[in-house]
Amino acid sequence: MYYINFLVMVMLDLISKKWIMTHLWIGESISVFPFISFTYVLNSGIIFGFLAGKGETQRWILSIISIMVLLILFIIVQSNKSKRLSSIAYTMIASGAFGNLFDRVMYGFVIDFIDFHIDDWHWPTFNLADTEICIGIILITLENIIVRYNNR
Repeated sequence: MYYINFLVMVMLDLISKKWIMTHLWIGESISVFPFISFTYVLNSGIIFGFLAGKGETQRWILSIISIMVLLILFIIVQSNKSKRLSSIAYTMIASGAFGNLFDRVMYGFVIDFIDFHIDDWHWPTFNLADTEICIGIILITLENIIVRYNNR
């Protein structure tokens, strides 16, 4: 089941990025809601553009780190099958890491496009893979808080 979830989330991420690449020019933006636009940007860094612009060496270092993280996450999911919520969370993180790794290896950068903004203030542009990673981290955090609260 977790592998199917992984594949579905990866495919949604890759399809959404392909749609952006096909329908927008780099830097072009279209409004989706008053506070969300699709803006095609290239991110050479990691989540939310952190560490961007550090060169080709960084691209491969980040790719190697992503591969190591994916291997660790798959081991965790295999050993945690009885913990459904954490397994789903780790699967989400793995699918996001894979989606961004795919971009980094194929294109040399990650395709970001979700631009959350309020008037002139903009959150760093992100993609579905980043969203999957963040939701996975939030789920793991919530599970740990619940477990600690229940064990008091």
